[in-house]
Amino acid sequence: MSDAWTKWQCIQNCGACCRLDPTDRGEAIAVLNERQQEIYFGMVNPDGWCKHYDTGGRRCRIYNSRPDFCRVGLLASLFNLPQDKSESFAIHCCRQQIRSVYGGRSRELRTFERSLRLPLQKDG
Repeated sequence: MSDAWTKWQCIQNCGACCRLDPTDRGEAIAVLNERQQEIYFGMVNPDGWCKHYDTGGRRCRIYNSRPDFCRVGLLASLFNLPQDKSESFAIHCCRQQIRSVYGGRSRELRTFERSLRLPLQKDG
C-alpha cells in the first residue's frame, strides 16, 4: 500500500517511540536544539526506555504534557521537511522504530500496518 493513501495514527500497546536509547536515536537527537536535548537525555532511564513510559500498561504517563519532540505530528518540522511530507515521514519513522524495538515480524508492526488501512481513530 502506498503511504500517499494512508494516514499515520498511533497504535495502543506499542510504545516503540518511548525507547529513547541515545545509541539508537542519534539521527533524531541531532535535530533537537540544546534545551530539547537536555530534556531528552533527562527522560532516558538506564535501560534505554523513557522514564515516563508505563511498561505494564505500555503507555505514556505524561502523554498530554509530553515534550514537542515526542509529538509525531511535529516530526516533519523538526527535520525541516515540508508539511506535505509529514504523513509519509511519520509512517516511515514508526515503521523503523517498531522494527528496531520489536522486530520486523512483531505483533506491533502488524498492528501498525493494519492501522494504516483503517479509518483514522481519535488519538488518546
